[in-house]
Amino acid sequence: MSEDARLASPPAPALPLLSLSLCRAEGSVGQTGPAGASWQHSPAHSDAVTSVAALKPDLCVSGGRDKSVAVSSWRSGAALRRFTGHEREVTKVTSALDSSRVFSASRDKTVMMWELQGTAGPRQHFPGHDLVVTGLAVSPDASQLCTGSRDNTVCKWDTETGECLGRAAISRNLVTHLCWVPGEPYVIQTSEDKTTRVWDSRELQVAHTFPAKQHIQTCCDVSPDGRYCLSSSSGSGGHGAEATVSAPGSPGLLLHPSHPMAHMGRAAQRCSREPALGSAPSQTGRAAQHCSRV
Repeated sequence: MSEDARLASPPAPALPLLSLSLCRAEGSVGQTGPAGASWQHSPAHSDAVTSVAALKPDLCVSGGRDKSVAVSSWRSGAALRRFTGHEREVTKVTSALDSSRVFSASRDKTVMMWELQGTAGPRQHFPGHDLVVTGLAVSPDASQLCTGSRDNTVCKWDTETGECLGRAAISRNLVTHLCWVPGEPYVIQTSEDKTTRVWDSRELQVAHTFPAKQHIQTCCDVSPDGRYCLSSSSGSGGHGAEATVSAPGSPGLLLHPSHPMAHMGRAAQRCSREPALGSAPSQTGRAAQHCSRV
């Protein structure tokens, strides 16, 4: 029996669902269509899709304002599983790649863990935050979970028992996103206080804080080899909306003294997209890319 068949849930009543779109990167290999093409798949949620994450090579997981979590095949567009249990909209979803566990955060102040081959209900429940949960990162082996919230806290959990293993609070640290560094005990976190932090998950302590930006830091991610960190910011009035890439030796990623790459000399590169100066009216909306060493 195929994996799609094993994951298929009983047919649900037809709903006016919102769909997911697949965009192929330039030069990537796929089944059909040219590079850069986009396909809009069958609806996955009955309201806005709020978060999407990779699950397995052919599967992705999404969360929506309809309070549900959906597992879909990005090739066929078919929704294979649907999980319900949150009382308010889902804000973030994640998983340990190639694992059978899916995690979701919500405005109901909780995080839930779901099993692909399990029931439609949550396998584990992680309550404890005082406000909406806005950050979610799972360790590569799926044994631990880090969560962040607008309540200024970051928490660490045991995914098997649901026990809270640690809680750290920093004034004005309204968490916007979390990501786990592959193969390392470090977690990257962005915040509305305009900073990006590196947490050591072992003691749940801040190992390094990036210099504050001028705008709210909205998201972060790490390359599969753990060598580069990408963070992005909001902007207004033609300013901000920049992405910052940090390499190991820059004032950013993996600078904990015990890390073997802590003393490598690399620079961080900041790239922002701003309207091209002197562009003709017909070129309005196009952008010029400006990169500078920081």
